[in-house]
Amino acid sequence: MRALHHSPAGVRALFLAAGALFATWGVHVPTVKVHHGVGEQALGLAMLAMGVGACLGLTQAGRLIGRWGPRTVLWVAAVISPMTLAFLLIGHAYALVVAMVFTFGLVSSTFDVAMNVAATDLERQSRRPVMSGFHGMFSAGGMVGAGFGALALQAGMTPLHHLWLSCAVCLLLGCWGASQVQSGCEGDGGAASFTVGGGALAFMGVLAALGLLCEGAMYDWSVLYLRQEQGAAPGQAAWAYASFSGAMAAGRFGGDWVRARLDAGVLLRGSALLAACGMGVALGAPGAFWALIGFALVGLGLANVVPLLFVAAGRVPGVSPAHGIAVVSAMGYLGMMGGPALIGVVAQAYSLKVALAQVVLFALILAAASRRALAGP
Repeated sequence: MRALHHSPAGVRALFLAAGALFATWGVHVPTVKVHHGVGEQALGLAMLAMGVGACLGLTQAGRLIGRWGPRTVLWVAAVISPMTLAFLLIGHAYALVVAMVFTFGLVSSTFDVAMNVAATDLERQSRRPVMSGFHGMFSAGGMVGAGFGALALQAGMTPLHHLWLSCAVCLLLGCWGASQVQSGCEGDGGAASFTVGGGALAFMGVLAALGLLCEGAMYDWSVLYLRQEQGAAPGQAAWAYASFSGAMAAGRFGGDWVRARLDAGVLLRGSALLAACGMGVALGAPGAFWALIGFALVGLGLANVVPLLFVAAGRVPGVSPAHGIAVVSAMGYLGMMGGPALIGVVAQAYSLKVALAQVVLFALILAAASRRALAGP
């Protein structure tokens, strides 16, 4: 094992760009729905295609990073990811949407693992909690991306022009961040074949799936919920994503301080319970304002779930950080992408409010499952 000296600023830029890209997708979910004339079920299936692409990418992420190093992987992904989203509003073919979001999932998932490997290297070198702060930049990117989308749409910018401008900025930011990462990665074994196995790593993956299912529901459905169920205007509805991401960013920027003082299992359980309460507030809200408060509580509750699990996955004995993070990410993405697709099916059959009530249930299951998880210092 050799010490690496990735630039913390560069790694933060990568997380910021990734968060802004996901926000750009979230803001334009209603736009895609209207532009292509599809229902919630078809939209949910497109999100499932994104999840399939993500899981496929994650099965190869450890191998690619082990062979080429995180820097090369990040460079390629930083270029391709925003380019796929830029084509979402071109033409009126639903098949094009499915192809683009599949590719986006495939490439962005590999991007996600590579930047988390770099962040894990930095936390190991600093010998103090820093991972939550990096994930805070992801949430900050989501907040900035969604906030810019809301302001741009309210100001009269066309959805297509906003989409292209956002993707261009994310491309430049991602490429700069990739240039600040060293070409290697700590440790060996990154090229090992993808296996989940059992024990701690598999259990972390289950918890990640539950947490990211709730998170994915907010990314993909919160804007549409505020617009469709609360009657908000397009620009106002975009603040749903911003309130969720802003609160999540605040929770993550303070998360390293909390992680240094609380048992990881206790923090995970408390976080899941807060998310369940927040979703309950959003669904029972009499108007858009209280729904935004509820979404913010969900963001604050989910803030440290993924950082806790990724740090633990990167420290499993006998497993390379790239492989551990890839396994937990793969199982997590099944929840993040498969869950919103399930919500789309239920929303089509009943209503979006009924479908999102599942988030409360999933958060409560996460709280119960984390009772014995990540215990100890």
